[in-house]
Amino acid sequence: MKLSTRSRYGLRLMFRLAQYRNSEPLHLSRIAALEGISQKYLGQIVILLKGAGLIDSRRGAHGGYYLTREPAAITALEIVEPLEGGLIESLERRESGQIRGCPTRRILDLLREKIVETLEGITLDDIVGWHAEDAGNIVFEI
Repeated sequence: MKLSTRSRYGLRLMFRLAQYRNSEPLHLSRIAALEGISQKYLGQIVILLKGAGLIDSRRGAHGGYYLTREPAAITALEIVEPLEGGLIESLERRESGQIRGCPTRRILDLLREKIVETLEGITLDDIVGWHAEDAGNIVFEI
């Protein structure tokens, strides 16, 4: 399975919002600059994340985007699902046309279970923590 660019960028956007949650809301231009992602593309992603109730925005000089819940309460599954257009549902649709005894049905069932289990077990807080650990392990050589 391969996550789409939209999901990868959406996870990175949510990571930045979690990372800066104790400051002002972040402008999309700031996130785009931090992540090296097109602001226009991020604009499409925030629409989906806003629709899922994960983020909101504030207008004005001190405006921008912010998380609607604490990072520990937002799972990777909640982020990926709206960006993939229903990842789990698409796996179910693929198998629904199969013959009942088809061996791929069981594979898709197991895959769906493992994907949900894995993504439900990862929070934004985890992602922020992993980033901090990775940043602490960077070694510069001259």
